[in-house]
Amino acid sequence: MSDVKLPEELRYTKSHEWVRLEGDLVVIGITDHAQQELTDIVFVDLPKVGANVAEGKPALVLESVKTVADVYAPVAGTVAEVNGELAKHPELINQDPYGRGWIYRLRPSGPVALDRFLDAAGYRTHVLGAAH
Repeated sequence: MSDVKLPEELRYTKSHEWVRLEGDLVVIGITDHAQQELTDIVFVDLPKVGANVAEGKPALVLESVKTVADVYAPVAGTVAEVNGELAKHPELINQDPYGRGWIYRLRPSGPVALDRFLDAAGYRTHVLGAAH
């Protein structure tokens, strides 16, 4: 876990998504730890713009050479935008999970309290605790 990047300004879920507020939208992707565990991502089944997602429920599916994994919605809302680059270049999630590898933007259905998510230190503890 020492070589895993965890930007301090982001918030994290126990199911390995990261969350960032941008104006009235929430940007969501998967953590560096998650992409390392999945290995080479080969396909992203992006949600449809306008789709409603429920908090804690699968919002989309990632396929890697190793497995298929759900990506969960950290908050309820409506998909406002998806990262269309991932359709042709799913490897961006492996190469730059916090930058060009973002997955979708969500318009939350209510206020978002970032303090209910893990900070970088809390996520690091969660992952290290789960590894032992």
